[in-house]
Amino acid sequence: MPCEILVGLNVTDDELYQKYRDEMTPILKEYGGGFRYDFLIEKVLKTDSESKINRVFAIYFESEEAKNEFFLNDKYIQIKEKYFTPSVSATTTIAKYNR
Repeated sequence: MPCEILVGLNVTDDELYQKYRDEMTPILKEYGGGFRYDFLIEKVLKTDSESKINRVFAIYFESEEAKNEFFLNDKYIQIKEKYFTPSVSATTTIAKYNR
């Protein structure tokens, strides 16, 4: 069953974060995944998180198993460490659901 995660980030380096997206997207597609929505957030009116959020996106996978395999992929982990980790100061999982 397809699954989706709604995620909020505090991106601190837009250029480096874009490199992360560019590098990881082909791997994501290999696992039947992609992005359904992607927003830059100027102002947050209400949040349950203590972390700042300036970007929100919905990422999807063809199945829960595909999602788990994607996040364990060695190449993805290397890309995440190189680009995501230094460009994002906080990650908030807003929701997980099946589609």
